[in-house]
Amino acid sequence: MTSRDGRVVTVGFMPLLDSALLVAAHEMGFAEEQGIRLRLVREVSWANLRDRVGLGHFDAAHMLGPMVVASNLLAKRGDLPLMAPVALGLGGNAITVSRPLWRDMESQGATHGAAPAVQATALARVVAERQRNQLQPLTLAMVFPFSCHNYQLRDWLLGSGIDPDRDVRLIVVPPPMLVEALRTGQVDGFCVGEPWNSLAVDAGLGTIVAVSCDIWRNPPEKVLGMSVGYIDKNPEVCGALVRAVVAASRCMSDATCRDELVRLLSQTRYVGAPEPLLRGALNGKIVQSAGGPPVSHPGFFQLNEAATVPLREHAQRFCEQIGRWRQIDFSADEAAQAIASFRPDLHAGFLGSQVNDARGRQG
Repeated sequence: MTSRDGRVVTVGFMPLLDSALLVAAHEMGFAEEQGIRLRLVREVSWANLRDRVGLGHFDAAHMLGPMVVASNLLAKRGDLPLMAPVALGLGGNAITVSRPLWRDMESQGATHGAAPAVQATALARVVAERQRNQLQPLTLAMVFPFSCHNYQLRDWLLGSGIDPDRDVRLIVVPPPMLVEALRTGQVDGFCVGEPWNSLAVDAGLGTIVAVSCDIWRNPPEKVLGMSVGYIDKNPEVCGALVRAVVAASRCMSDATCRDELVRLLSQTRYVGAPEPLLRGALNGKIVQSAGGPPVSHPGFFQLNEAATVPLREHAQRFCEQIGRWRQIDFSADEAAQAIASFRPDLHAGFLGSQVNDARGRQG
């Protein structure tokens, strides 16, 4: 919680690559330059982050973009409405399958490095064969129901004719637990943010079959979520926090800054993954199969300043996905209020400038 002098800001985060701008803001002095000091607290699940913001344990948190939208759609049921004055980057997710499932997919036409549609078609043939043989459906994991991971996984499956709600079993597993779930056979695959895909490949447990930027163009992802009340009561602190995150994003174009960020993220108090895996993901060079070469994915993970703008069109997309998959029933007025939880106006106001065609500068 914020101290009496308003300078210490407690922010929850998950051990993921896209916590990068928060770590950089804290460790590289950008927060101090804005007159605040961050206290970063590592968490184990997205539900914990949401709940601890609601309870006032955290002033703000690294959050799934759709989680913020959903909190407003569920406000009538008692959920705490959240807002996002700044985004934490674009992209960074991938879909990984177990080695046994990959072998089955290879027998049906999948090949290393093939387009996501080719891999999904092979998976559809595996699913159909399992159904003919009356085998249990495959179990695939995502990190939270209101997440881009859920929607990207569903879009990838549906593109090849796999019904996500009937032909496979979708479950929720927090990111830090996914590699072990793959190891023990609890799941056959998952969609998660880096570095957990790369860690599964590095351990010889999985094969990456699709990355988010090949499923959605410039995929929106995490934001900094805060309660409406906190923003109203602490506008100066919120402004300082947004400016610190944006300053960190400007530093990402510098190779020395990125190298320092990789070193910091590799520490166990943050992400705790090997530096080569973090560096590869940060630079969009992903090793998709054990022993294989890095595959370049331009735009895989974007940390430029434009990627910090919480665009309303992203919130609208999340709202559409929530409705498409019948997760929440809502009216047009409720949708408009939820979309308005993404605040590019606050982002611009806190920076003291206007948003200059952010969409054109992304990519």
